[in-house]
Amino acid sequence: MARPRSEDPTGSAGAGASGGGSADGAAAGGSGTGTAGAGGSIPAPRAGGRAEARRAAQGKGGRGAPGGDGGSNGSGHRKAGGRGKKPERKIKKIVGWTAVGALVLIAGTGGAIYLKLSGNIKTIDSDGLSKDRPPESAADANGNKPVNILLIGSDSRGAGNSDLGGGNAEGARSDTTILLHVYADHKNAIGVSIPRNTLVTIPPCKLPNGKWTKEQKGKDVLFNAAFSQGDSTEGNAACTQNTVEKLTGIRVDHTLVVDFSGFAAMTKAVGGVEVCLPKVIYEGDINPNLNKRGAQVLPAGRQKVEGQQALDYVRLRHGIGDGSDIGRMKRQQAFMSSMISTVKKKGLEPTTLLPLADAATKSLRVDEGLNSVDKLMSFALSLKNIDLHDLKFVTPPWRYSDANLDLVKPDVDRLWEAIKADRTLDGKDATGEQPAAPEAPAAPAATPEAPPTTTAPPARAAAAPVRVAVYNGTTVNGLGAKAGEALKAAQFTVTGVNQAKSTNKLTTTIEYGAGQKANAEKVAALFPGATLTSTTAAGISVVLGKDYADANGGTGTAAPGTPAAPAPLPSSVTEEARSADDDICANTSYGSGG
Repeated sequence: MARPRSEDPTGSAGAGASGGGSADGAAAGGSGTGTAGAGGSIPAPRAGGRAEARRAAQGKGGRGAPGGDGGSNGSGHRKAGGRGKKPERKIKKIVGWTAVGALVLIAGTGGAIYLKLSGNIKTIDSDGLSKDRPPESAADANGNKPVNILLIGSDSRGAGNSDLGGGNAEGARSDTTILLHVYADHKNAIGVSIPRNTLVTIPPCKLPNGKWTKEQKGKDVLFNAAFSQGDSTEGNAACTQNTVEKLTGIRVDHTLVVDFSGFAAMTKAVGGVEVCLPKVIYEGDINPNLNKRGAQVLPAGRQKVEGQQALDYVRLRHGIGDGSDIGRMKRQQAFMSSMISTVKKKGLEPTTLLPLADAATKSLRVDEGLNSVDKLMSFALSLKNIDLHDLKFVTPPWRYSDANLDLVKPDVDRLWEAIKADRTLDGKDATGEQPAAPEAPAAPAATPEAPPTTTAPPARAAAAPVRVAVYNGTTVNGLGAKAGEALKAAQFTVTGVNQAKSTNKLTTTIEYGAGQKANAEKVAALFPGATLTSTTAAGISVVLGKDYADANGGTGTAAPGTPAAPAPLPSSVTEEARSADDDICANTSYGSGG
């Protein structure tokens, strides 16, 4: 079965996030004859740049010749020492994040725009999904659920993408895939980039002709081959989703496939995106096939880019650091962060909203759960409360296996388990707000007292009982009952003792609604070290953590059906993570050389 070409093994010290197989010299702006979205015309290619290199490659067609196919044997694995391989693309993951940010703005569109945007949206069929899938994420007691979104960057040759740098070969490939986990509190999110040349097992996948493939595994089966199953111009999104679910054990709730035909228009629609480079970039850095330095393309330092320059920045691999794709991934994550920050700052300005929403929806294919403006609006608005600092980007722990990558076990399994347990990189339990106790009934009538004397103050009504709900956020059985007894002994009314949906709570939390802070402080006095958190729910809840378990013996049998708390994440994940509010000039290179 045909598989996509893999990345260039020569001189790539970090091929963990390579692009497609077409030349880095392909023009970002295309022929200049079309438009992308409503954001303006796609810029014309620069003379002597990537477009001419791509056209020259098409004319020669030679395998291994300069500008030819030299890095691939066409079957999903590398050719040793391939020469003339065209540098890869990594644009699509930027487009994915840009599209998610842009969707938030769709909420401001009116009825006249509704049908236009709906007409842009294309749907991914779900009949190719595996029947053997991970279980759905459980909701907490308030109904809050985490959401897992698969963002796939399509290197499709159709719909004019070849002119924009989609390459020469038929079919479609996935350059980079991001698994975006939105935590149940909908205030935190993490995007995990899965390198395209990761060695994986591809489960059975449905082809366009209706037949199913056999499971594929071995030293020549790369992750990006999943999207190419069937060699269709649209790609096989269901096969990629099946592969991600098998790799991670995490169920994907929604899938979005993005091409980059609208990328230049989106960057122009927001007025450009601020980026930072440690040194000047020349045409020869973007297109090594020129065999000369060429003209300056991007200056050093902070700058705002859009259109062609934005494409140059996100494609750049040579001329900085060791020339690896790991460094390019870091710059692309910085670009995503800056783009999302720009969209947030723009808000719902009509002059920004309409072209950006149009370009974003034109570049998307989505699953059946997101295939309308209403569904996209609902999804996008669910992300609007995620602060930039709480949006993280990571790459799973990896190591080389010849020219390809293996994911490092058990480190990578700890990452998947932490995500499934809704634990953030810093160990925070983000399962969402636990439910508070029902509203207290009306206070009982005051007990009559003796008539006051002329100097005595008027009598006060007796205070209503303080009602508290208890939730055991650990795997220690019977801990909630013990806390409930302590509360009753202190004259609090316990409305119920239940197991929390999350069992990896580290610190006991006292959650309280409006007007309950004083009572919550009294409750907290029974739980030394507990933190107080205000919520929008009424009443008071105690969510027990490991600290309370340790103070009360720390042992016991796990409550039936509760999973063990995941192990702490390895430093290879936490120390390399990028927050969306990090300095755009920081962590934009990898290795030595610039």
